[in-house]
Amino acid sequence: MPEEKDSVWKEAIESYFPDFMNFFFPKIAKEIDFDKGYQFLDKELEKITSNSELGKRLADILVKTYLKDGTEKWLLIHVEIQGYYEKDFAKRMFIYNYRIFDRYNNDVISLAIITDPSANYISNRYEVKYCDFELIFRFPTVKITDYKNKWEELSNSKNPFAIIVMTHLKEIETKKDDNQRLFW
Repeated sequence: MPEEKDSVWKEAIESYFPDFMNFFFPKIAKEIDFDKGYQFLDKELEKITSNSELGKRLADILVKTYLKDGTEKWLLIHVEIQGYYEKDFAKRMFIYNYRIFDRYNNDVISLAIITDPSANYISNRYEVKYCDFELIFRFPTVKITDYKNKWEELSNSKNPFAIIVMTHLKEIETKKDDNQRLFW
């Protein structure tokens, strides 16, 4: 079942990528030149993650984009849809980030959407410290349950991801009430 939900998110992101970025990560979206296009790199990501002990995740998406700053430089944006608690989630995000960087020798921006229903769970940092060594990997994370109190704002939004968020929130809310779920 989690894989099914992940694939729905992935399809929505691929169909409405600029809307996705503008809705969840507007600061980054302002830097992307969507008019120059963007490319989903599923095969490239599969090569990076296929032999991973961390396992395949259906909603991991790698997107090549171009910036508005006038340069030819491009970014790879790694988008992670996480719908359940995973102890090593931030570590996996770090591993994918450095594997992508290593393969393409380009900066990688890792982003996460946490769809887990737990209001308390959030993981946006991987850290290693030993003596004088320190590594901190921190990535932008959006928690879907943070939108629970923004129903009116979501209802008035023209962005398709507002509807997707509302649907996801109602799915969580009506988990044990089939009649309400059918109503919504």
